[in-house]
Amino acid sequence: MNIEELLTLSLKAIWGNKLRSFLTTLGITIGVFAIIVLVSIGSGLQSYITNEISSLGSNVIFVMPGGAGGLGSILSNKLTLQDSKNLERKLISTGKVTPEIRELETIKYKNIKDKGAFVLGVSSQYPEVVQTVKLTEGHFFNAGQESSGANVTVVGQTVKNKFFNNESVIGKRIFLGNKLYTVIGVLGKIGSFAGVDADNSAFISAESASTQYGATSVGRIDIAANSPELLPLVIRQINETLSKRLTTDDYSIETADSLLTTISSVTTALSLALGGIAAISLLVGGIGVANIMLVSVTERTREIGLRKALGAKRNDILKQFLIESVMLSVTGGVVGITLGMLVSIVIAILLVSTVTLWSVILAFGFSVAVGIIFGMAPAIRASKLSPIDALRYE
Repeated sequence: MNIEELLTLSLKAIWGNKLRSFLTTLGITIGVFAIIVLVSIGSGLQSYITNEISSLGSNVIFVMPGGAGGLGSILSNKLTLQDSKNLERKLISTGKVTPEIRELETIKYKNIKDKGAFVLGVSSQYPEVVQTVKLTEGHFFNAGQESSGANVTVVGQTVKNKFFNNESVIGKRIFLGNKLYTVIGVLGKIGSFAGVDADNSAFISAESASTQYGATSVGRIDIAANSPELLPLVIRQINETLSKRLTTDDYSIETADSLLTTISSVTTALSLALGGIAAISLLVGGIGVANIMLVSVTERTREIGLRKALGAKRNDILKQFLIESVMLSVTGGVVGITLGMLVSIVIAILLVSTVTLWSVILAFGFSVAVGIIFGMAPAIRASKLSPIDALRYE
């Protein structure tokens, strides 16, 4: 029998049991769908974080609490605002420094309240360190306003739109918590990540944040070397400054490149792990294919016997049942890939998700492999049936 005849017979067999065929392909569809969606989320997360860190530039350094693997020292954060000031003095000719104090706060203007905004305490050098930050209105607070503890703030786009609409923002006075601040600038749009709106924020000086919130420590200290060539010198100066008060277990230094390497390996492992978890459901779908094909062999025993009596070879029977199995799996795989890509596009709008070619190829390859592997045993069983015994089967 040629391949065209085998395909025709397989299609007729599948179409003759529509509900059973649908339920069989559904298991494969769910497995492939899960692989596409979960791997897409992992890949999207990796792309987003990589782009964000890359945009900071190769001259950026992050000083974070805790040494390498020092969970205990992270929980007992020993980085202080004074450490940031000491670094600022030390790096006056080689780099710019900003601490970061982050607090969830209620912002109020007239009768409008927002309890889910962030207040960030930073230095006046913040725009020079985080060069992706641009202002659309006004200006950032200067060193004089910072040192004097002036109650001034720069707000994000969400805060501007929520509280002021089309009004002029500069000079307006808003409450950050229980303290009144004057708006002097508006940042350009930053975007959101994992449902957290980075534009729903207000920036004040780290001094003001420390006073208002009684903060004795800073979340991290960001440093931008004046040029990438100065990076080794700046790292040495950081260690010289911090080692006077802290041990190497109390802080860690990461560059943009080292963070990219670490994050890339973590997110790749995450994507593979998510894909592996999803593959379990595909395995279950494969068992369903094997079960249904075995039932099909039992139901069609007399048909197999008749075909063999009329001259069908063992290889023809094997191919027919194997093709049926693969067709069921591939159909489920194609539907699963299509649904997975559509859902991933929706997720990309709300959170982060990137459909990668390798995940599509992997999912499709899995569906084909499932059809072959789990269809092989029923196909072999069908091909080995004796025509006499099969014709006698009731």
